[in-house]
Amino acid sequence: MAELLPFAEQPEATFLDLGAGTGAASHAILERYPHTTAILADFSPEMMGAGETELRPFAGRYRYVEFDLLTGPWPTDIPPAVDAVVTSLAVHHLPDERKRSLFGEIFERVRPGGWYLNYDPVRATDPVVTAVQTRVLDEEDPETAHKRHHRTAEEQARFENHVRFISPLDLQLDYLRSAGFHGVEVWWKRLDYVIIGGYHPSAT
Repeated sequence: MAELLPFAEQPEATFLDLGAGTGAASHAILERYPHTTAILADFSPEMMGAGETELRPFAGRYRYVEFDLLTGPWPTDIPPAVDAVVTSLAVHHLPDERKRSLFGEIFERVRPGGWYLNYDPVRATDPVVTAVQTRVLDEEDPETAHKRHHRTAEEQARFENHVRFISPLDLQLDYLRSAGFHGVEVWWKRLDYVIIGGYHPSAT
């Protein structure tokens, strides 16, 4: 995602990292573009506390705000316009209707010419594709494959709760286009993980 953002062409830029957790995405962007500042939004005090430690090298260039993506509303200390919004391993926790509305809210916060990028898993709709993905992942990590086949009932319930809102790729691309984004594309993909996004068209 850091490589895809056009910040090298800008003298300064502010981006918003929604569902930021400990700030892994922000860390990569701040490191690549020394002239950027970040606003990280999360609702977990534990995550934000860990992020403060992880992002210590970028002191003065970032701040955390509390924001629950599921319930909203947007906090007043998130500015009305930013140069880009990123989400990483966060949106798949939201029901489809909330994904759709969130993409629209993000569009309203991105300045014309700015980008939104999302790194997340997607659900295959073809069982053949799912089988191939599972086979490759099992070959790469036999230990995880073994655990998957020997989950307790509690572990299986936790897993199903974790993946229940993962949506098909095409559906999310449609949500982005409906929100108003242009240049909507799958910018990177490996098995069931993708980077998708688009830009806010400049005013005419």
